[in-house]
Amino acid sequence: MQNIHHSSFIIHPLSHPLSAVVRVPGSKSLTNRALLIASLANGTTHLTNALFSDDSRHFAKALQTLGFDVQLDEANHEMTVTGLGGKIPAKKAELFIGNAGTAARFLSAFLTLGHGEYILDGEPRMRERPIGDLVDSLTQLGATISPLSQRERAEGEGEILICPPVKIIASGLQGGKTKIAGDISSQFLSALLMVAPYAQSPIEIEVTTDLNSKPYVDMTIAIMQDFGVEVERNGYQSFRILHSAFRTLHSYPIESDASAASYFFAAPAICGGTVRVENISRKSVQGDIAFLNVLTQMGCVVEEGDNSITVHRPQGSSIVGLDIDMRDIPDTAQTLAAIAPFADSPTRIRGIASARVKETDRVSATCAELKRLGVQVDEHEDGMTIYPCQTFTPANIQTYNDHRMAMAFSLIGLRFDGVTIENPSCVSKTFPNFFEVLDTLR
Repeated sequence: MQNIHHSSFIIHPLSHPLSAVVRVPGSKSLTNRALLIASLANGTTHLTNALFSDDSRHFAKALQTLGFDVQLDEANHEMTVTGLGGKIPAKKAELFIGNAGTAARFLSAFLTLGHGEYILDGEPRMRERPIGDLVDSLTQLGATISPLSQRERAEGEGEILICPPVKIIASGLQGGKTKIAGDISSQFLSALLMVAPYAQSPIEIEVTTDLNSKPYVDMTIAIMQDFGVEVERNGYQSFRILHSAFRTLHSYPIESDASAASYFFAAPAICGGTVRVENISRKSVQGDIAFLNVLTQMGCVVEEGDNSITVHRPQGSSIVGLDIDMRDIPDTAQTLAAIAPFADSPTRIRGIASARVKETDRVSATCAELKRLGVQVDEHEDGMTIYPCQTFTPANIQTYNDHRMAMAFSLIGLRFDGVTIENPSCVSKTFPNFFEVLDTLR
């Protein structure tokens, strides 16, 4: 096993069908939501099986900078948060949140509950990730948020995109009615929902567009319910939250990350054999568990245990290509793109235009790296068509500092000799020990 802190990592193919049992880290989405909610509750909550990665560390560090007592016990995967009932101790703070999208969106909303001046900033890529829809929506609720730098949108007609850094001048959140667009990121809506109980009057939210990644909003509402707050809703069109408070839970277990699990669910589709992922259930509140339905349609067999999921590809069977809309599970589109060249018919991935404003433009990056491997791909505005490939070209895969590029393209290397992953340490964003776990497939 090479040290992944090197600038590149060679993936060696497997010589036999899989027969492996793996565990993946706690969910990023659930860890960051639970951190926010626990800091709003009044009292101390212990998060178990919490994710320790770049994103969750940036979030926890931001809360500490704001004056919260957040204890991190990495060896035991535990985080202990003492919430202050909707109060933010610091009257002034500068927060650096790396390239953590959830942290940027959730904290922007959270900070409006404080009393003081706050600046939120991140890495260069974070300064390109739009946040304007959330700023508009919070402004309608009485917040004062101003961008500290303006970036002209290259192809737009002088349209200004609001991205971090932003300055928030807070004096509590008034509440009332607001509108939010849902086609850039569902995290905007999730951010509003979680801070809404602490506004001075009830909040009514109307979603003005189609909503991307709907399961993530369901997840937000489910975790809010776990902590004792109900959301009134009309499908995905409108939401109403009364003035209320989250209750403290002595212990809150975080499910294993379904997006991280997708790479190991996918491995049998590529290599044949069986992989069992532990500490995850089909009843998960995480939307990406639906990736299992994609694998079933491709010809894999999925079995559910008490607290595990097993994926198997029968010997001698082939994988079929799909025409599939992945707007609800865009974080697994790259995983599907890694399986697609091994299918016996083309795969058309639709509905993932939102993936262009993630850690990188994931649509163009995925197409570019598949082509580098000799795979025929057509790029579309909302996705791609990937054709079966018989002979791959050895290649150094560029990862664009995107953890999902590194993890997805590693899968191709399990079957074909010649895949080298550049900047492998970018997986630390959500899955620091990914390559160690991948190695256990041997």
